[in-house]
Amino acid sequence: MNTPFILLAFFCSLSLPACTQPSSATKPDIKVGGPCEGCEAVYECPVPFDQLNEVDTLPDFNDAGPKIEISGTVYKADGKTAAAGVVIYIYHTDQAGVYPRKGTEKGWARRHGYIRGWVKTDATGFYKFYTLVPASYSNSNNPKHIHPVIKEPGKSEYYIDELLFDNDPFLTTEERNRQEQRGGNGILVTKERNGRWYAEHNIILGKNIPGYPAN
Repeated sequence: MNTPFILLAFFCSLSLPACTQPSSATKPDIKVGGPCEGCEAVYECPVPFDQLNEVDTLPDFNDAGPKIEISGTVYKADGKTAAAGVVIYIYHTDQAGVYPRKGTEKGWARRHGYIRGWVKTDATGFYKFYTLVPASYSNSNNPKHIHPVIKEPGKSEYYIDELLFDNDPFLTTEERNRQEQRGGNGILVTKERNGRWYAEHNIILGKNIPGYPAN
């Protein structure tokens, strides 16, 4: 067997998440968004990006708790043109307000827990997640929230505003004013139907993202 191939396989076995996604065959991604601790977790997707669907069900969805469908459209920077092929990674706490682990996690899953998911927008920019409404951090007044990370073709991964819940009593005026509107308004207005919650969240690529190219 070819020696370079053996070495490549060995290093991939040591750092599997970093080897799950193919590297760019052309020029490097444009660096945008500024510092983003943990955003590289987007590359820990269990399948290659080109095999992702526009819909994902997170592992907690069938557990006890308030079920929610979060869907929307991702637009290019003009706010009008649908953006296809954009990967969205999310993670959040469980119903006890912690990031739960099973003990076998690797990489960023050791901090983000196992309640996380990935989608890739379809030709119309559409995406959808099925999950549970997370709980606030245990013994805190922090608003409950969902962490999203964006990876669009040709650009580095970056975070957008946390998804917050408009009816959360912990979402004070001060907290609302603190939002940076990265990617647009992250505050979800939920509607209930037949025991399930629904929310629409549209995303504008590059909005209030440092270093994002003008064109």
